[in-house]
Amino acid sequence: MTDSVAELARRRNAIPRSRPVTGTLPERVLRSGWTWLFLGMVVAYAAALTWLLTDMAASMRVDADVVGVNLSAMRQAAWLALPTVAVWTVLFALADRYRPQRFIIWFLALGWGAAIAVLISYYVNTWAAMHLAIGSNGDPSTGARAAIFVAPFVEEASKATVIFLIAIFARYRLTSKLSTIVIAGLSAAGFAFTENILYYSRVIVYASTTIEVGDAEAALNSIVWLRGFWTAFGHPAFTMMTGFGIAIALRTHSKVVRILAPVTGYLVAAFLHMSFNSMASFDLGPMQLIIYFGVIVPLLISAVVYVVRMILAEGRRIRARLGDYVLLGWLPPSDAEVQPKLRLRLWAGMVSLTRGVPVLLATLRLQRALTELAYLRDGEVRGLYDQAAVARERQLVELARDLRSTAISDPRGMKLDLPRWRRAKPVSFGRPNYPGPAGIGGNWPAPGGTPGGVSHSTVDPNWGPPRG
Repeated sequence: MTDSVAELARRRNAIPRSRPVTGTLPERVLRSGWTWLFLGMVVAYAAALTWLLTDMAASMRVDADVVGVNLSAMRQAAWLALPTVAVWTVLFALADRYRPQRFIIWFLALGWGAAIAVLISYYVNTWAAMHLAIGSNGDPSTGARAAIFVAPFVEEASKATVIFLIAIFARYRLTSKLSTIVIAGLSAAGFAFTENILYYSRVIVYASTTIEVGDAEAALNSIVWLRGFWTAFGHPAFTMMTGFGIAIALRTHSKVVRILAPVTGYLVAAFLHMSFNSMASFDLGPMQLIIYFGVIVPLLISAVVYVVRMILAEGRRIRARLGDYVLLGWLPPSDAEVQPKLRLRLWAGMVSLTRGVPVLLATLRLQRALTELAYLRDGEVRGLYDQAAVARERQLVELARDLRSTAISDPRGMKLDLPRWRRAKPVSFGRPNYPGPAGIGGNWPAPGGTPGGVSHSTVDPNWGPPRG
């Protein structure tokens, strides 16, 4: 196979190119395309947020003296919305442990939901609400129309766009349902973060300028608890349905499933979002509590249980796929026993951390290489890759072989190499023996008496050899 044919096959399979590590760390950072993508995203997200907040502050002017949203209110609202997005980010990052995505992928999803998706939803929802509004005093439910019939479809599409972009340009990194769902959840968490800032800032300004509200702090605490705790799972749970559909499409070779799975996931996400907005828009009294604890909470618990089961299933998949290479003799049997277990991988990282930074980096690289090898084999079994994956297999096996001499591949039975915190006890060497520096040939006279200060009894004169 010529180089051009092999390169075309690699691109068609979306397999990354293996590049040698050359140059210093700053040079590699500057040459990496991920660095410039990160900088471009930072600029784009900052511009989108600035545009959105400036436009909202200008369009929500109540009169000449009172502004609907101002910078001080947004700053306070951001601190109130920060714990919710921090918790969701940590949970999703912990869920994706077998082959964690690059930090820039997580940042891409989180920032897209927080900036681009909110900007798109704001303008489309505003346009739709203007067309759905009634000029007369007739329909009292006009304000809820956009929230129920427009916002769910627009917001779920804008949040899921980043998943489609990653699936198009970096399909190789979406190795499992779990990794795709994590990206979807991060995009939704970012969307909810910016949306909470807008809701909180409105309440801050309105409650502080309207006497009919009463206790402004109580009104603010009420909406923070409602959106930041009781219903904080809404956006992540909805968008995870779209991520689940895209994950199914990426792990199958059926063209029908590749089309129907994302569409079905998106429609399920929009339907759940529509149902949730319907319950929130109409004051149902006790019925809201019944729906919340009888329907929504069980669905949330089911989603959590399903994610946990997926984590366990990923471990079994890695064990089976690495076992294929063990049977071929390419890997030692310990790899198929250690890598599928998260606690052993964590213990290997902790042990390597106590043995120096080079050992830690080698251990992490070894774990990533073996995990990628397992998912690559899984794609071959499912028919997602052709012969172009063989070259990548050899590269990963050789990389694992080179790292194994430095990394901690099997931490079972190993202990942490921690420094001694207790002061060592002094060791007594006893009194000196002679001859020595003060004995024969020494510079100082030996102390009186026998060496070591040991005295002996007088010799019995009757002692001697036997007579005869």
